[in-house]
Amino acid sequence: MSPSSLSPITFLLLGFSSAYRAQVTLCLCFSLIYLMTVLGNLLIMTLIWLDTHLHSPMYFFLGHLSFLDICYSSVTLPKILGDSFSPQKTISFVGCIMQIYFFLCFGGSECTLLAAMAYDRYLAICHPLHYPVLMSKKMCHCLVAISWLSGSFSSLIQAFLTARLPFCGSNMINHLFCETPFVLKASCSPNAPLNKIALYTLAGTIAMGSFLLTLMSYIHIIRAVLQKGAGTQRAFATCTSHLIVVSLFFGAGAVAYLVPHSSSSKEMDKVLALLYAIVTPMLNPIIYSLRNSEVKGAIRKSLLRGLLQISTKGAGISAEPPQPSSQQGYSSW
Repeated sequence: MSPSSLSPITFLLLGFSSAYRAQVTLCLCFSLIYLMTVLGNLLIMTLIWLDTHLHSPMYFFLGHLSFLDICYSSVTLPKILGDSFSPQKTISFVGCIMQIYFFLCFGGSECTLLAAMAYDRYLAICHPLHYPVLMSKKMCHCLVAISWLSGSFSSLIQAFLTARLPFCGSNMINHLFCETPFVLKASCSPNAPLNKIALYTLAGTIAMGSFLLTLMSYIHIIRAVLQKGAGTQRAFATCTSHLIVVSLFFGAGAVAYLVPHSSSSKEMDKVLALLYAIVTPMLNPIIYSLRNSEVKGAIRKSLLRGLLQISTKGAGISAEPPQPSSQQGYSSW
C-alpha cells in the first residue's frame, strides 16, 4: 500500500471493557478528571494573571505549564469520552497522525519547560544576587519559546515518519488513543523497527536531555542548601511542588517506555498511559495549590474579594473599585 493511499485508513481503538456499565463508569471518571484538569489549570492561570504578587519568573513558567496541561489532556480525553458509548471506537488515519503530533508536541514541550523551571530555581537559590539580571523577562520568553519549538520540531518529525509507513495488515490498535509505539505495531513495513529506533532516539533526546538538566539543577540546589544553611532551606521550599511534578511526569513516562512489558500486559499499558497522559495534568494544579503558600494566599484573597463584592452589593453599598497598579507586566522582575 503506497503512502498516498493511507488517508482512508481507520484505526480501531480498543478500550478497557465493552460492558455498558463499565463504559458508563469510565465515562463519568474521565469526565470528572477532564473537568478537574481544565478548571484547576484555568484557576492557576487566572490567579497568576490577576495577582501582582505572582508576577515573577517562577509563576510565569507555571502559567505556561498549566496551559500545556490543558492542551495535553485535551488531545486524548475528549476522544476517549466520545468513544465511551460508541459501538465502534474508530479514528481516521489523518486523525491518528494529528493526535500523535499534538500529543508528542505538548509532551515534549512540557519536558523542556520543566527543565526551564528547574533552571529558574537553580538561579534563584544559587545565584540570588544576579537572579534579576540572569532571569530577565527576555530570558523567560526565550526559554518558553525554546520549549515550544523543541516539542513542535521533534513531534513533527515523528508524526511524518509514522505517516510514511504502510499499513496493509490489521488496523486494530489495542490502546486507548493513538500512541506511536502502538501504531508502529500495526505497520507491515520491514522498516518499522528502524523507524521505531529513530523515533525513540528523537523522543529520548528531548526527554533525557530535559531530565538531565533538571537533575543537574537540583544537584547544585541541594549542594547550596547544605552549605548555606537555613536561609537557603527556606528558599528550597519553593522547589518541593516542582520536584513532585517532575517525579510524576518523568517517572510515569520512564515506566511506560523504558520498562519492558510482556505481551499480555495490555491493560497495564493502558493504565500507565492514563497516568502520564491524563492523571498527571490533573494533579499538577492540586500539587501547586496545596504546597505553595503564595498560591494559597492568592486563592484566599480572591475568595475574600468575591465575598466582599457579594456582601456590598447585597447591602446596597457602592464599593470603590481598586485602582489598577501603575506597574504592568511582571512587577518583581
